[in-house]
Amino acid sequence: MNPLNANFSTEIDYLHITKELDAILANDRDALLEHEVYQLLNLTGAIASPICQFIETGTSVTEQQLGHFNGDKVVLKIVSPSIIHKTEATGVRIVENDPKVIAETIIAMENEIPRVLQQYFEKHSYKGAQQAHRSLSGQQLKEAIKNDIQGVLIVEFIPLDHRFGSEVLIGIRNTREFGLTISAGLGGTDTEIFAAGFAWGQAMVSASVELNDGQSFFNHFKDSLCYQLLSGQTRGRDRLISDEILIAQFDSLIKLAKYYSPSNPDAPYIIEELEINPLAVVEGKLRPLDGMCRFSLPKPLPNDLPIHKIDKLMHPSSIGIIGVSANKMNFGRIILSNLVGSGYEKSKITIIKPDCDEIDGIKCTESLSALDHKLDLFIVAVGSDAVFGLVDEMIATDSVETVMLIPGGLGETEASRERTAEMIAKINKTHGTENGGPIFLGGNCLGVVSHPGGYDSWFIPKEKLPLPEKKAVRNSAFISQSGAFMITRISKNPWFDPAYMAALGNQNDISHGDMLSYFVDNPVVDIIGVYIEGFNDRDGLKFAKAVRRATAKGKQVVVYKAGRSSAGQDAAMGHTASIAGDYAVCEEILQQSGAITCSSISEFNDVFYLANKMFSKTISGNRLGAVSGAGFETVGMADSIHVENLSMEMAELTEATNQRLKEILAAKRLDALMEVRNPFDINPGADDEAHLLCAEAMIEDPNVDAVVLGLDPLSPMMRTMDKSRRPGFDIHSDESVVQMMPKLVAAQDKPIIGVMDGGDLYHMATDMLKDSDVAIFRSCDRAVAALTKYIHGRLQAKKLLE
Repeated sequence: MNPLNANFSTEIDYLHITKELDAILANDRDALLEHEVYQLLNLTGAIASPICQFIETGTSVTEQQLGHFNGDKVVLKIVSPSIIHKTEATGVRIVENDPKVIAETIIAMENEIPRVLQQYFEKHSYKGAQQAHRSLSGQQLKEAIKNDIQGVLIVEFIPLDHRFGSEVLIGIRNTREFGLTISAGLGGTDTEIFAAGFAWGQAMVSASVELNDGQSFFNHFKDSLCYQLLSGQTRGRDRLISDEILIAQFDSLIKLAKYYSPSNPDAPYIIEELEINPLAVVEGKLRPLDGMCRFSLPKPLPNDLPIHKIDKLMHPSSIGIIGVSANKMNFGRIILSNLVGSGYEKSKITIIKPDCDEIDGIKCTESLSALDHKLDLFIVAVGSDAVFGLVDEMIATDSVETVMLIPGGLGETEASRERTAEMIAKINKTHGTENGGPIFLGGNCLGVVSHPGGYDSWFIPKEKLPLPEKKAVRNSAFISQSGAFMITRISKNPWFDPAYMAALGNQNDISHGDMLSYFVDNPVVDIIGVYIEGFNDRDGLKFAKAVRRATAKGKQVVVYKAGRSSAGQDAAMGHTASIAGDYAVCEEILQQSGAITCSSISEFNDVFYLANKMFSKTISGNRLGAVSGAGFETVGMADSIHVENLSMEMAELTEATNQRLKEILAAKRLDALMEVRNPFDINPGADDEAHLLCAEAMIEDPNVDAVVLGLDPLSPMMRTMDKSRRPGFDIHSDESVVQMMPKLVAAQDKPIIGVMDGGDLYHMATDMLKDSDVAIFRSCDRAVAALTKYIHGRLQAKKLLE
């Protein structure tokens, strides 16, 4: 066998790579051996693998083979498809470049390693063992390991820089949600420790292959600790590799991944995993020292959902419903009541119910086949067992455009998964027809509220959840996999007041990516809040692409993805038939696409609320001005400017602003008590006007990008009470902050948010300010944390558009 050479170019030899994969598949394998990985990397043209020779088991090493290796040492590495981590198996030996020593060591390795690995597997509960080996033990296990050994690889010895950060990992992985992703970061045998010990994005950076090239991935990689070490940015370090070479090597691997990707309809194979760990920096280039690769045959992709039909779901000209009881208030009857109560015309509603003429003044008909017109929307509120036959009828009769599947039991449980999978396949088949077939929301779905479409199809009684109009212009949409999550958020904060609210449930058909894609092109919608428990296959990629389009259009997408922990992932699976996936990779890809991702329910509440209030405001930077009459609050504001790995900075006020604030203090006779600084404690003696004058002075400072104003509701100087014997506390007074602050907020182009930290007595003041389009929080830490996250998201989106 000829040695692998180390040519460096920029061309990828796809034809040769495919032939190599053909040969491996013909050998009944779907995984490359180490020397085959090196051959693949050489064929990318950008990564130079080490010189190596494969010595097959039972053959002897020759002088001619050893003639390819210079230097006093070589590396011997065991080659076996069942040995992934060679270190634990003592499968890597550095020996003298001497034929006798090499031959003796090869024999020793082939004899010793099966015993070492057998003992390792049995001691560590078969961690890393092949499935076929997990039922074996003792001599049987040892023999199985020995039989899998194909030989030993002789590799050139490359002297290494053993300083921290000099070894790199680069990997490509075919993920269920996002297709092929690329990751790069700190490598070597301690990779897992680095990943656990550093925040994601510091030790390791991941991105979607489909949404990046070498340059854009490098831009993400530049924020990592790994890059800081490679580029000599830490004390006592020299630059090890140029940016140009990193970009070229990233670009080559991304091109390789795009070619062997499920997204490429002409791909002969799919790369399932390609991990190069470690790569060592040698003479200014990354040289691979180990690698593994798995591949598969392409599988047919499902038909695309006709997304344009979602518009009929949101603005139906006719609605049908099945499952309405004539004599009790079941889910179907509640939905009917809400449809009528929301103002939808009775004449446009049809109830499917045999042997019944009308219910609540709405006509009934025998069946779908008896309809005299095609329904824009059909709401299914029957038990799950009846759904499967109904779906067949809908497809056969072509009687509906869109469907809401209200019942559960459609994929959440083991018993329902097989029939549900068959149903989903039938539905998707219709999407490949000229008409595209009906589209389905749900199952396990709460339904839709569409204010522009003039209807409410939720099965929650109005008494339980009134939906008052809180915004002069409804310009947001709320997509939630869980209906309960959505209605709880709306109940607690009616000021979200979205134009559209859609609960997706199990995503048997319409997915997160589909729904977001629709709202990206909906001219009514500027802000989109999304709660996700799990993505359908490859829907994460569709969703990320939609986020990127939304960002390009100036829209804002706020996401809370559940399933941060393994327990949360298990719970999500049981709730809405979700598969939660790799949280860190998901979060990183969505952020890179322009989404504002939230790490908790509370954070989502706060950031989505802020997005609704601040969409029209200008965000130029992250410099914060803070004002309060409570000293603890100014400290709390300053302490809250750091959120995860994000932060704001306290603005340095101009001399003109400092002078202006001094004059305000003097006019209010507070100058003897307080000094001007940021954050600015203006003393409990400051009245409503003083608070607003100070906030106005700060927001008009060119060094300030946003202001947080503590409203000190308990101060005897503040007018913050609805009912009081003392007129000086009255929120209805023209001199109250409640009456004056909305004017200040409306007049300023930059964000001003208020903090009303007090008890139930101050709910009325809070609600009145919210009704007047002022962003109000009930604690300073949540206010500043939400503002930090929101401003970072806006600035990141602006950066993506540059």
